[in-house]
Amino acid sequence: MKIAIDIGPISEKSTSGHKVRGVGSYIASLKDSLERYDKKNTYTFFSRRKDIPRNIDVVHYPYFEPFFLSLPFFKKVKTVVTVHDLTPIVFPKDFPVGIKGFLKWQVQKIALKSVDVILTDSSVSKKDIVSILNIPDKKVSVVYLSADTIFKKILVSEDAKNKLFKKYNLPEKFGLYVGDATANKNLPRLIDAMIGSNVPLAIVGKALAETATDTNPWNRDLVVVQNKIKNNPLFFPIGFVSNEDLVLLYNCATFLIMPSLYEGFGLPILEAMKCGCPVVTTKEGSIPEIAGDSAFYVDAYSVANISEGVRKVFDSEIVRQDLSKKGLVQASKFSWEKTAEETVKVYEACI
Repeated sequence: MKIAIDIGPISEKSTSGHKVRGVGSYIASLKDSLERYDKKNTYTFFSRRKDIPRNIDVVHYPYFEPFFLSLPFFKKVKTVVTVHDLTPIVFPKDFPVGIKGFLKWQVQKIALKSVDVILTDSSVSKKDIVSILNIPDKKVSVVYLSADTIFKKILVSEDAKNKLFKKYNLPEKFGLYVGDATANKNLPRLIDAMIGSNVPLAIVGKALAETATDTNPWNRDLVVVQNKIKNNPLFFPIGFVSNEDLVLLYNCATFLIMPSLYEGFGLPILEAMKCGCPVVTTKEGSIPEIAGDSAFYVDAYSVANISEGVRKVFDSEIVRQDLSKKGLVQASKFSWEKTAEETVKVYEACI
């Protein structure tokens, strides 16, 4: 087969925020793994500014934007689209879009219904896609992601640890949050819980290092969080970091905390587990699919319960060691080789 994949969001000229977010990581890892593991088929990569190459059997759009026209309306070849999740549609009050956004969503829905196969990251996301879009169950395939191979448990030298801690001004023990600041991430409750437990928190994420304004309703939680952590010595807003530094942070952190109200996958959980970092999270959305019985679960809607869980993991070496061992086993079930193989099967099913 000849397969064309749209890598527009990570192309050199792209200014998309996806470059430093999960979607960008997915596109880059998918490209690399298909080229590495699939020797039967031919791949061509293009950006949206260019025409789809000729004589293609399948074209794959590995991202989907509900409120932006990210899909072609007319399709000349077999088409696969990856819809990671429909979070803004599941929580419409938290992600208001206005008239233009609403109209674009209607166009995107029509365009999505005409594709041959929809790929998604979890059974929870598949359920949302089927129910919200009224798409036949057999048309949606679940293919789990994996963490980049750079994420693994390593022995961090004292010198490397000291340089890292000095670079980001970190305390000896700290919790770690990695991600965005949208409403589904539940950050206001997390900040209150960390204050209640008196546990330091390093916060990684490009959005969290930017100055937010109240003019964008999607920034509501970001504004709240920035006000709460301002001048508070418990919090270390690091912002965007390289994958190399993120690996070190996972390996040095006391635990990862991800108290989400909803996730379509939850990639930082898998990254942390691959590094042997204990994970504290919730049972919302797809998280139990990914974390299994290898995380310490807390109630996403209870500040007191999150605080209690954080303190328990922070204080107990035994609990952390148990979570670390279980996490490494759970994370081993996911690999980009497996993701590539299952994605190829989807391409073959199209033909």
